[in-house]
Amino acid sequence: RERGRSNRSEAIRDAMRRELVSREWEAGADVAGVITLLYDHHRPGLSDRLTEIQHDALDAVVSTTHVHVDAHNCLEVIIVRGEAREIEQLSHRLIGLKGVKHGDLTGTSTGETF
Repeated sequence: RERGRSNRSEAIRDAMRRELVSREWEAGADVAGVITLLYDHHRPGLSDRLTEIQHDALDAVVSTTHVHVDAHNCLEVIIVRGEAREIEQLSHRLIGLKGVKHGDLTGTSTGETF
C-alpha cells in the first residue's frame, strides 16, 4: 500500500520485474538507464571533462539534460542505452570525477525481453 499497489498481485508483479531487470544487467544484456550527477560547476575543467567523457561514449549516450540548481550546483541527467557493463563503466567514470558531489545509475530494461 505504501508504494501505491492496490493488491498483492501488483506487488508481486513489480518484484518479478525488478528481478528480471536485475538479471538482464547481470547478464550484460542491452539495457537502458539514467545517470544522475550533481556537481559543482565552479570546479575548474569539470564541465569540459563531463562533456568529453560523454562524447567518447556517443554510442551509449542517448540524451543529456543540464539544470542549474543554484549558484554553485548543476544537475545533469544522462539517458543511456547499451551493453550493461559499458553503461556501468561509463557511470563510474562520470561519478568518480572530482567535483561530482553525488551520482547514481538507475538501470532498467529496454523492454525487449519481457
